[in-house]
Amino acid sequence: MQALVSCFSQAPGSVNVVCNSTLEVTGVFKRFSGARIRALFLKELNQIRRDRRLALSLIVPPVLQLTLFGFALSARVENVPLGVVDESKSKESRDLIAVLTESKSFQSAGYYSSVDELGNAISRGSLNAGVVIPNHFARDLQRGRPTTVQFLLNATNANSAAISQGYAEAVIQNYNAHLETEGIQTSFLRMAEVGQGTGQASLHPAFLYNPGLKDSWFITTGVLGLLLILNSSIVTSGAMVKEREAGTIEQLLMSPAGTAEIIVAKIAPLFMLLSLMMFFAIVLIKTIFGVPFHGGLLPVVIGGALCVLAGIGIGTALATFSKSAQQALLTGFFINPPLVSLSGALNPVEAMPSWLQPVTIVNPIHHFAEIARGSMLKGSNIETLWPNFLALSIITLVLLSLSVFRFRKQLS
Repeated sequence: MQALVSCFSQAPGSVNVVCNSTLEVTGVFKRFSGARIRALFLKELNQIRRDRRLALSLIVPPVLQLTLFGFALSARVENVPLGVVDESKSKESRDLIAVLTESKSFQSAGYYSSVDELGNAISRGSLNAGVVIPNHFARDLQRGRPTTVQFLLNATNANSAAISQGYAEAVIQNYNAHLETEGIQTSFLRMAEVGQGTGQASLHPAFLYNPGLKDSWFITTGVLGLLLILNSSIVTSGAMVKEREAGTIEQLLMSPAGTAEIIVAKIAPLFMLLSLMMFFAIVLIKTIFGVPFHGGLLPVVIGGALCVLAGIGIGTALATFSKSAQQALLTGFFINPPLVSLSGALNPVEAMPSWLQPVTIVNPIHHFAEIARGSMLKGSNIETLWPNFLALSIITLVLLSLSVFRFRKQLS
């Protein structure tokens, strides 16, 4: 203390200010009382204990979100649906198919009669990979000649396609090692006696819809759906709660407008603003990231409009369930992360555990991502994408109906 007083008395100007501040802090610490702090601490604990909603909101959402993100946002690729065109129809080709499908990487999704039929199945989303075994496959192996197996991959997700290719290459290497060490037919041994070795199979991958394996094509088409839903819900809930806190809802009730007219008048400006944001985002995706539009703009616009309406429905429902803007924001923080992680927008649905994949069916972001990728990258039209359009329409209708019901109840 004497040193501080000396500093204060000897140093002029700004140093005096520093000394004064130091003395004030020292005095504050001297006035600290352990008993008083303990009493206040217990008082705050009791208050938190009485407010169970606050305690649950601080503990439950992070635990659930961590669990969902851990399971859903996985980079592994397992059980990829694999279609087969077996033109060889030999024991050698059956052995190769068995080696491919016995691993956890691929699962058999049936046989197809032609490459065109296999390609159509991949375009519809029924398959993510396909193998085409030529009719001379067994003959080439038996004569010691190299042979090529065509491997078709849905490359809308470049990362998953590259990983699947690596898995298939490893399977082919194991298959070749099996041919060299054991042989599949006794004719291999006879050829080895005359100096002719066994043939080798090689893989010829074909990356469909994204030959350059550009990750940005997959990410941007998924993030567009995220932005539409999240921005729509956040903006709508904030606007609704703000009006209620300002008391303008009561003024609307005194007007001659009916409930339906009030709801439409509130939704329409938000829908127009968010639709404008969607068009700007589409222009950026096309000009900056070079994402192609093989299927036209109409499916993306219709899907985006439904997505915006679904987000408005979520935001309106959040506003009617919340008593304040802070509570609406906290509830949105609880709902939005699962929507993101369980959408397939940032990672493939196939990478999720099988028990978690059905949840994506009720996620509007998932269906918009399928529509955007199908239209932009695959060139699919509305006739092909109708299951996603139907699901997105039903989800949007349910969300809007719930929000209208809650809003009417609030007005009454």
